[in-house]
Amino acid sequence: MRLAIDAMGGDHAPEEIIKGSLEALKYFQDIEIVLIGKEEVLQNLKGKSDRLKLVYTSEVIENDEAPVTAIRKKKNSSMVVGLELLKNEEVEAFLSAGNTGALMAGSLLTLGRIKGIERPALAPILPTLNGATVLLDAGSNTNCDEENLVQFAAMGHVYAQKMFGIERPRVGLFNVGAEEEKGNDVVKRAFEKLKKSNLNFIGNVEGRDIPYGVCEVVVCDGFVGNAILKSMEGIASVISQLVKEELTRNIFTKLGALLIMGGLKRITKKMDYTEYGGAPLLGIRKPVIKAHGNSKAKAIFNAIKQAKNFVDNDVLNHIKEEIESMGDELSV
Repeated sequence: MRLAIDAMGGDHAPEEIIKGSLEALKYFQDIEIVLIGKEEVLQNLKGKSDRLKLVYTSEVIENDEAPVTAIRKKKNSSMVVGLELLKNEEVEAFLSAGNTGALMAGSLLTLGRIKGIERPALAPILPTLNGATVLLDAGSNTNCDEENLVQFAAMGHVYAQKMFGIERPRVGLFNVGAEEEKGNDVVKRAFEKLKKSNLNFIGNVEGRDIPYGVCEVVVCDGFVGNAILKSMEGIASVISQLVKEELTRNIFTKLGALLIMGGLKRITKKMDYTEYGGAPLLGIRKPVIKAHGNSKAKAIFNAIKQAKNFVDNDVLNHIKEEIESMGDELSV
């Protein structure tokens, strides 16, 4: 399996991207990695591995650039070149921690959408008390109609099914209350469509329900989804910091910390978003993975693992089959 990686995208590029990629090559013996970036950054990697290929580019799409303009003007950027490699089937997946809007715009312009999907969705995996939950959309589409939400649900169903190994993943619709009559008109219409679908729809879920893992898929528009994602990341970080402060407050708490260190490490690992690496752009015709902009080597390694699993499980073709089988349920 050959994967392309944008070495120039992300807050900690290129050092952490390179480090995570090299670690993945050591761990996964059945992958090849194509690192894309500036020659002065990558040239020292020559000969590091016979499964590492370097592609040199002269441009970088920065985080503050307008997505569509950047994609159209910077044809020799690491992101655009990576998407072209994927389009031409020279690689089987592309991963970037760079500009999210540009990656979405570039994926749409270069690769296109799966037939039957009006809007692709960013689908990160959230750690929860009972395992993990797929959230979609997490920021790609701030304004959605009910058909978009139903399509997100169908794609999330397949993704959770293949990645978590659950035959009938539970699908929840994010809302301000659990009652069927709650929410705006779009959410109410989406509720009615999902209730009639063949998905394992459990109804509305509230924000406080998500960390408990009440369902494997949570559906919402991108504005709400991004707020959920960032809030959960922030809360996890604050809790981790508070626990650390309390356990190092004095000699007695430090001694207590030694006794429970194993348990704390397991909890930290379970609630660490970097363990899941990145989020696929579901609905795009080829596998594109968006790693967190703040990704360090560990997160990049796990994003590569996620991309590998995505391809190995043939998620895209299963999504296509699901969309086709649902037929009229996904249309007006």
